[in-house]
Amino acid sequence: MKRRNFIKNTALASTLFYVPSFVNAFNTLDLKSVGYKRLVIVQLSGGNDGLNTVIPYSNDIYYKNRPIIQIKSDVLKLNSELALHPSLAPIKNLYDQGYLTIINNVGYPNPNRSHFRSTDIWHTASKSDEYLTSGWLGRYMDSFGKNPYNAIEVDESLSLALKGKSLSGMAVKNAKQLYRNTQDPYFKKVLEHHNEQHLSEHNLGYLYKTMIDAKNSAKYIYNSTKTYISNQEYPDNPLGAQLKTAAEFINSGVDCKVLYTSLGGFDTHFNQKGRQDRLLTVYAESIDAFIKDLKKNDTFRDTLILTFSEFGRRVKQNAANGTDHGTANNVFIIGENLQKKGIYNDGPDLSNLDENGDLKYTVDFRSIYATILNKWMNVNDKIILNDTFTPLTFL
Repeated sequence: MKRRNFIKNTALASTLFYVPSFVNAFNTLDLKSVGYKRLVIVQLSGGNDGLNTVIPYSNDIYYKNRPIIQIKSDVLKLNSELALHPSLAPIKNLYDQGYLTIINNVGYPNPNRSHFRSTDIWHTASKSDEYLTSGWLGRYMDSFGKNPYNAIEVDESLSLALKGKSLSGMAVKNAKQLYRNTQDPYFKKVLEHHNEQHLSEHNLGYLYKTMIDAKNSAKYIYNSTKTYISNQEYPDNPLGAQLKTAAEFINSGVDCKVLYTSLGGFDTHFNQKGRQDRLLTVYAESIDAFIKDLKKNDTFRDTLILTFSEFGRRVKQNAANGTDHGTANNVFIIGENLQKKGIYNDGPDLSNLDENGDLKYTVDFRSIYATILNKWMNVNDKIILNDTFTPLTFL
C-alpha cells in the first residue's frame, strides 16, 4: 500500500493526525493527579481591540486618538474610568454577579506584532526570542495528564497550545461524526488486513497505531456524550456550536480537564466598529448560553473560563477607520471561585505609551498561566512554564 493512497482513501486521515497514540490508557485515570477542575479557553483570534472592549470612557486621550471608532454612547460602566462595550451586556451581567475578573495591560517583554508568532508565544508560554515546539497545556499533559482527552480542542485541528512532547490533547469537533468515521468500511478493512509491522515497512506504522487509538477514543467519547444532550438554546454561530459541544463534554462526564475554543475575525484594520460589534455580540451571547448550560448541571462551580487574544491594537485609529496591530490587552477570567472580582488592576496609561504608540504591559501573561496552573489545576506551574512567574491573586 502506498502512503499517498492510504491517506487519500481513508476518511479519517486528516483527523487522525490529531489523535495521539495513548488513548488505551483511558480506564486508568487518576483524578488526584490531574485535578477535577476544568479550564475552558476562548481565544479571540486576530488581535481583539482591547481599548474598545474595556473602554477608558472618561479619558480624553482615548477620544482624541479615535475620533471615528470611539465608543461613547451606551457604554456599560464598571466604575468611574472603565466601561464595557455595549455588545457585552451578558458579560456585564457576569461582572455584576461577581463571576468576572478583568485583568488589564496583559502582555510580555519585547512584544511581537505578527499574528502567527505572537500566537505561538501565547500558546507555548515562551519568551519572545524563544521557539518552543510544545504548548503550555501540552506540557501540562506531559507531566500530569493520563489520557489525550484530558485536553480537547473543539475543532478539526489541534493548536500548538495542546501539543506535548509525549502526550498531546486531541481535536474533536463532533463526537458522533468521529465515531461514525471510525466505522467506515475502508477504515475497518485496513485494521483487519494490515498490522503495524507490515505497515511499518511502508513507513505507515504510526498511522496504523493512530487509527487503533482513534477507534478506541471515538467510542469512549461518543458513548460518554450520549448520556447528556444539551437542551440549552445557543446562538447560531461557530463559537456557540463549540461551546455547546464543550458543555456536553463537561456535563456528560468526559474526563477532559481542558477545553479549547476560538473565535476568529478580530484583525480589524478597516471599518472596525461594525465588525467588532458583531464579534463581541457573538462572544457574549455564546458565553452566556454556555454558563447557563453549566449552571443547570451544577458544573459551573468547577469550571474556569479564560478569554485572551494574541495582542491588542494601536491606540490611534488608522486612516481606514480601523486599528493596526498593537501589544498589551485585557484578559477575562470567568468563574464562581474568583478571589479578586471585578477590575483586577488599573486600566492602560494612555499618556505613557511606548515608542510605537502602543500600550505598555504591566502583567505578564505567564503569571496568569502560573496562577491557573497552581491555584486552579493544582499542579506545579514551574515544571510546565520552565520558569518562575509572580502569581496573581484573582484565584
